[in-house]
Amino acid sequence: MSSNQYTFDWSELAFKSKKPLNDLNAIFIAAPRELSKARFAELIKTYLPKGNVVLGIAKEPYIDGFDGQPQFRTLTLENVQSIIDKVNKSSSQRKIFTLTYYQRETQYIFEKIKWQRVLLINGSWMYAFHTTTPYYALVNRRIPIDRISPFVSEVEARKYEKTIESQLLPLPKSSTILSETAMLEAAAQAANHSYDYNFQTGVALGKKESKAYKLLATAYNAVVPFQTYAMHYGASREQNFSPPNDLNHYDTVHAEVCLILKAQEENINLLNSTLFINLLPCPVCSRMLTKTPIAEIVYQQDHSDGYAVKMLEKAGKKVRRLAV
Repeated sequence: MSSNQYTFDWSELAFKSKKPLNDLNAIFIAAPRELSKARFAELIKTYLPKGNVVLGIAKEPYIDGFDGQPQFRTLTLENVQSIIDKVNKSSSQRKIFTLTYYQRETQYIFEKIKWQRVLLINGSWMYAFHTTTPYYALVNRRIPIDRISPFVSEVEARKYEKTIESQLLPLPKSSTILSETAMLEAAAQAANHSYDYNFQTGVALGKKESKAYKLLATAYNAVVPFQTYAMHYGASREQNFSPPNDLNHYDTVHAEVCLILKAQEENINLLNSTLFINLLPCPVCSRMLTKTPIAEIVYQQDHSDGYAVKMLEKAGKKVRRLAV
């Protein structure tokens, strides 16, 4: 086979026979977030003895829903091409093929191809995978699923977090004067620092000055005990098939809690301040906020049927929704 005979593009297969792919009886690595060469080599060593491997390559540079966030970059073929070439030039009867596609096409790829097994690299999708339509496509076809860490070890996972830290967009500095719209944008910027692929939450705390706000602090829902923990060990929500909004299985300290802890550590005065947040606080956080001197909560998206609005208003807080 020539090298181009090991490559497929879904846009060319979508309206043609799927026999070339189905005949491979392959193990499919659904288009993943970036992996180290060492991790990809481990996966090939584990799964190639069981069958041909098809590596999905996303046509987008980031996982859908996380555009511009370096912690959610997709794997590029260049990063692993040398390993693929080495295997395919060897005497091994099993080979590595590639399938490029847009992430929105994932469901159809699961529906149309009878994969031997599908490998899902943690952090390669938005929201808990079992709540998405591609998951049900696999279940309906009774295709086995392996959820897998993108890292060789915890050491690599922690090192990756440190590497990405310097690549994240800097947040507005404290004492910056911002409009209320800019305050919500600052909260959204903070959210983008989270590694929680179920939902990224960010907050920005401000003190009103005339018609604007003086920024006091920002925070986000941080995965604990370190940011790449859920990617490496598996998200607890996915391990327990937890439904949306279930707080029993969660991997982060909520953004509101991180903000309160930060205020305590840095002696930030919360009296008569305004908390801007991209998601209305959950019931637990709303009850916590009732016991703070924060005067106002401005939010963008609803949560838990508006429980927080009732709770916070009963506690004398002003609550309003701002659509931007």
